[in-house]
Amino acid sequence: MEEVDEPKTVEELQKELDLLKAENTKTKRNLMWKVRKLEKDKILTENEKIRLERELKSLRGEVERFRSPPLILATITEVIDDSRLTVKSSTGPSFLINYSKFLDEKLLKPGSRVALNQQTFGVVEVLPSEKDANVSGMEIDTKPDVTYDVIGGLDDQIIEVKETVELPLKHPELFEKVGIDPPKGILLYGPPGTGKTLLAKSVANETNATFIKVVASEFVKKYIGEGARMV
Repeated sequence: MEEVDEPKTVEELQKELDLLKAENTKTKRNLMWKVRKLEKDKILTENEKIRLERELKSLRGEVERFRSPPLILATITEVIDDSRLTVKSSTGPSFLINYSKFLDEKLLKPGSRVALNQQTFGVVEVLPSEKDANVSGMEIDTKPDVTYDVIGGLDDQIIEVKETVELPLKHPELFEKVGIDPPKGILLYGPPGTGKTLLAKSVANETNATFIKVVASEFVKKYIGEGARMV
């Protein structure tokens, strides 16, 4: 004889329904969290793709730049009109060439250094002015901010510097009045760190002069006259 399950009560059915709803809510919440995570991962992946594409484009441009033939260095000798100028190449010959309207015409002037295409000899780029190696090795300060107040223990030397260097520059009429020639300069000597450079910068500050610092060994050259030419 078969057993027949007793019908569930309303309370039992309601309890099972509540459990199913809770499980469904939990499952839905988990699925929503996974969807948001996937969307976030998608955005990150797309951003990474864009970054890699930019990097690839940059690398391709770099490769193309290395594959391109070298340019010819030249110096502008004369600007003929709005589209033509004459240049003297680094190899010797002079050329009458055209230049692009996209170049800054203010930079195209006699003496400017330019790069030329090997095939068309057109101006590709205007190069920065070439710096003299002798000048680049100097320290130039238009008006130092150093004053005598920052120098300690050199009161007598400061007075001598003021009388010998600063006074002739600021009041040359005093020397003309008494009929004597002002001193041409002064030699400061002593071990490093005793204030020689600070004194020189202070004089430049007081007289609104340009301070130029050069290492003495720079004037020692192999050929006669090179050091004097630099001075």
